[in-house]
Amino acid sequence: EGILFHFPQTALSCRTWLAVTVGALLGVTPSASRDLFGSRPNILLLMADDFGIGDIGCYGNDTIRTPNIDRLARDGVMLTQHLAAASVCTPSRAAFLTGRYPLRSGMVSSNGYRVLQWTGVSGGLPTNETTFAKILKDRGYATGLIGKWHLGLNCESSNDHCHHPLNHGFDHFYGMPFSMMGDCIRWELSEKRAGMERKLNVCFQIMALAALTLTAGKLTHLTSGSWTPVIWSTMAAMLLFTTSYFLGALIVHADCFLMRNHTITEQPMHFPRTTSLILKEVSSFIQRNKQTPFLLFVSFLHVHTPLITTEKFRGKSVHGLYGDNTEEMDWMVRKILDTLDTEGLTNSTLVYFTSDHGGSLESRLRNNQYGGSNGIYKGGKGMGGWEGGIRVPGIFRWPGVLPVGRVIHEPTSLMDVFPTVVQLGGGEVPQDRVIDGRDMLPLLLGTAQHSDHEFLLHYCENFLHAARWHQRDGGRLWKVHYTTPVFHPHGAGACYGRGVCPCFGDQVAHHDPPLLFDLSRDPSEAHALTPDTEPAFYRVMDTISRAVEEHRRTLRPVPMQLDALGNIWKPWLQPCCGPFPLCWCDRENGQA
Repeated sequence: EGILFHFPQTALSCRTWLAVTVGALLGVTPSASRDLFGSRPNILLLMADDFGIGDIGCYGNDTIRTPNIDRLARDGVMLTQHLAAASVCTPSRAAFLTGRYPLRSGMVSSNGYRVLQWTGVSGGLPTNETTFAKILKDRGYATGLIGKWHLGLNCESSNDHCHHPLNHGFDHFYGMPFSMMGDCIRWELSEKRAGMERKLNVCFQIMALAALTLTAGKLTHLTSGSWTPVIWSTMAAMLLFTTSYFLGALIVHADCFLMRNHTITEQPMHFPRTTSLILKEVSSFIQRNKQTPFLLFVSFLHVHTPLITTEKFRGKSVHGLYGDNTEEMDWMVRKILDTLDTEGLTNSTLVYFTSDHGGSLESRLRNNQYGGSNGIYKGGKGMGGWEGGIRVPGIFRWPGVLPVGRVIHEPTSLMDVFPTVVQLGGGEVPQDRVIDGRDMLPLLLGTAQHSDHEFLLHYCENFLHAARWHQRDGGRLWKVHYTTPVFHPHGAGACYGRGVCPCFGDQVAHHDPPLLFDLSRDPSEAHALTPDTEPAFYRVMDTISRAVEEHRRTLRPVPMQLDALGNIWKPWLQPCCGPFPLCWCDRENGQA
């Protein structure tokens, strides 16, 4: 009876939808639309750790149960070509927060140190980098980060907090300054403990043999001179043995702890209660800030090894511990969304779900796979160019504003979140630096047909491994590989026997001419094209080559934060809740 449109959401959602859509159609910036209607959304960003795109129901998995992530996709927009800017944690997260390739901020290395190695290192996200949290905080948002950080902590002392989340725009932080890892529970799959123990044991054996040889020489009078070399070599051997013996405990206390803002609350972590503590903190943050716009970045510790899973979910999936951990994370998503519902914030909150990069294929022990699946895509975590390492889930939900059930097959990047949320929150994208991300809102709304990304570059450390060209006029998506890892053993699909594939050295292959794939027809990168099979081969190569050169002209030299000097453990930078090395406290349980 004269009703032209039906809006099932609140009046606020109707007004918001009109503001955003009309603004997008007329070319008005989202920030201007927000200010005009006074309805800036809350922003909830959910990021999984090492989560394979092939492990989610809405992306094709039918054996791991992810009903709550799937519901987000059904109720919102799903991106099928969403890409991380790096295939390992630290650089990918730096790019996500800043909207810039990690090479621009120096959050890469050139010597094999792919991520920050310890909490007590001086490297980290530089203070002159601008995160979306900084901009939205200046626009009146309450900003919080709960979960994993892994972007550095201190520069010159154990409490200067130069790289701390609170120094990068977040009002509130609760979680791990470092990262979940197998070494946190002295697991058999070890990130650094096992390798360091092997090296220390070899050095111990050498020094012990030297001490015994020198001692025998002195006792049999075959050598002359002082006993000093015997004493020093014996002391060195004892020190190496002691260090090796206590190394596991050192790592657990040095890296596996929780902080609330600048205060250590639990060192080392008591893992059976970590999930409940994270959820409690999320709920508390939302309840405290429900009267004002908030930005909350929930950076899950799931599904990184060692796959800490509560008893409630152990043994429940058909995919072992990894499946159990995934299903627990999906339940956590439900609990967080339930909090929004309870507080009446669902319609005024933009929710986003993703992963920092692809699943880890090398996380395998005997017949058990502890890393994720990347579906039809080749490669995985640590592989700078192959799709399996960088193609990640991308799901947006904003009831009453974003269309329901929309699927977008255009190339997008984790870096795009930066300009998108900055403008939605009424901020301005910085003009004093190169921002590689592009505002996704027109694409999400359907007012734009194509992504603003014509070219995307794929680095492994500071080495360019691959690049893609979205040829909009022909609907083709070309990708070239300059360098690829050599899989081991021969014929495998990963670098088994090591943590991740390398970026350089004798275990990578350089291609001249580069490998060429048409991802629009061959998303699995199974069939490399040649001049004989692809008439446009040389034109594609030339076009991408010119784009790479143009990109390189925009790069400026910056200190490499992950190279050796910034990425070695320094005892004076080690956070400790007691006098070092007595690092033990449990303030979560009222003990110190």
